[in-house]
Amino acid sequence: MIYLDTHVVVWLYAGETGLFPEKVKDAIEENDLLISPIVLLELQYLNEIGRLNVPPTLIFENLASCIGLKSCDLSLMQLISEAILQTWTRDPFDRMITAAAVARNVHLITKDQLILEKYPKALWG
Repeated sequence: MIYLDTHVVVWLYAGETGLFPEKVKDAIEENDLLISPIVLLELQYLNEIGRLNVPPTLIFENLASCIGLKSCDLSLMQLISEAILQTWTRDPFDRMITAAAVARNVHLITKDQLILEKYPKALWG
């Protein structure tokens, strides 16, 4: 089981797998893939501000069908309880995305430098 950050979801949907280091490609192929539900909200936000022109439900449904992407089933209270402890960022999306991986003690694929520095199980290059 491995969690994906929002930009990773966007790149997978766009077929931009060339942006991933080999280690990340291997992790994606070898693990069950999950997102924190907040990723869908961040995708919607990106759509609303014009940085993404695809509805988040379409992205999620496509990746669920193609690569078996799932939304995590942790309760909102579990996620918030863990997110409260992520005081190293003011970004609520990053807090919730990282919180899901922390709660399960699993890897999170991200290129976000701050997450890579602060979450020991964050994975990139």
